[in-house]
Amino acid sequence: MIRIAPAGRMLAVAAAASLALTACGGGGGDTTAQQSGSAAPSTAAASAPAAATGDGTLTLGTVLPQTGSLAFLGPPEFAGVDLAVKEINEAGGVLGKPVTKVHTDSGDTTTNIASQSVDKLLAQKADAIIGAASSSVSESIIDKITGAGVVQFSPANTSDKFTTISDGGLYFRTAPPDKLQGRVLGDLVVADGNDTVGILAMQDSYGSGLADQITKTAEEGGASVVERVDYDPKAAEFSADVAKIKAKNPKAVVLIGFEEGAKVVAELVKQGLSADKVKWYMVDGNMSNTNYLKMPKGTLKGVKGTIPGAEAPEDFRKKLLAVDAKLDDFTYAAESYDAANLIALAAEAAKDDTGKSIAAKLPEVSKGGEKCKTFKECADLLKDGKDIDYDGISGPVEFDAAGDPAVATIGVYQYGDDNKYPGKALEYRTGKIEG
Repeated sequence: MIRIAPAGRMLAVAAAASLALTACGGGGGDTTAQQSGSAAPSTAAASAPAAATGDGTLTLGTVLPQTGSLAFLGPPEFAGVDLAVKEINEAGGVLGKPVTKVHTDSGDTTTNIASQSVDKLLAQKADAIIGAASSSVSESIIDKITGAGVVQFSPANTSDKFTTISDGGLYFRTAPPDKLQGRVLGDLVVADGNDTVGILAMQDSYGSGLADQITKTAEEGGASVVERVDYDPKAAEFSADVAKIKAKNPKAVVLIGFEEGAKVVAELVKQGLSADKVKWYMVDGNMSNTNYLKMPKGTLKGVKGTIPGAEAPEDFRKKLLAVDAKLDDFTYAAESYDAANLIALAAEAAKDDTGKSIAAKLPEVSKGGEKCKTFKECADLLKDGKDIDYDGISGPVEFDAAGDPAVATIGVYQYGDDNKYPGKALEYRTGKIEG
């Protein structure tokens, strides 16, 4: 169940300006390693600490997009992890030792890069792996990671499948399930006066899951989904798919996909369904697309879209830029930063660096204790024997039994005449997700 205000009755609205942090992903490329290290003894269950079984150094790996259809998400995600590890180590590391950090590429679903990267990380004794960004990529590697007793923690997976996936209790995410983004976007479509809707969605767990929730929400709001096309994202062209939508003459078209979205947009324009004639709505996976900048000005003018994540605070962005001066987007940076901090705090609380011990403590350090906002502040409380509740940059994060955040925020954006991502931030809606 999702408790989120329908349009006009938002639960939380923030001022519009600045980039947001979001959810989805892919990647591929060279592997780089950096040292820093965390030590922590072990917990078989959250309430029953056992003797430490780790090697005393927290090894944190990443499988995030350096190449592939979601490579644009890589820089802010890597920067978020790098900033967190920098601050953790400056605060003394985990149980007195620096965290070891190893970055690898995830590629996308057209490659086997992610699986190869996981092999490298497991060989280097990673205790927790942050990634992948793409839900489909994560599905392809989750068994390998969790089967090895390692925590998998995604800052960007939004597929609803992960709520019930078999993971041995070792999978977590800071990005909200798609049912929340789908609910917000469905509410938005209806609130804008659209009573007939067409949906073009890429055929995978991400696209289908979002399309299902948007359909449910829009129809509950009184609209009719007159046509839905789940397309092959690897197709050479999308004329037949768009023609099916055109035949039903909807007032709004929802586009759900990744990089191929530019081809879909071009086909919509070609067939007379341009954004000045039909209202377009997008999602986090296709909002950022450099191909849009090559299109005539005004192609996306007025197009609205949703991106999971709260507004990125100015001071946080400045810290990220100090880590990577080339950053021009902060999508998923906060979620990545919080993932690294939570893993480190869980290891500190467990007094063990093994994946199972970390997983057992992750829910505990995310809720119910004394609130704290930085690794140092939280670690100091743990050393004093206190229970903690880490509230991160991306939100309160509190994990439910499935490893999902119980509360999350979705930003609503609108493109201007320049087709530039993410456009103007219109509002932020915060919703509570209940199983």
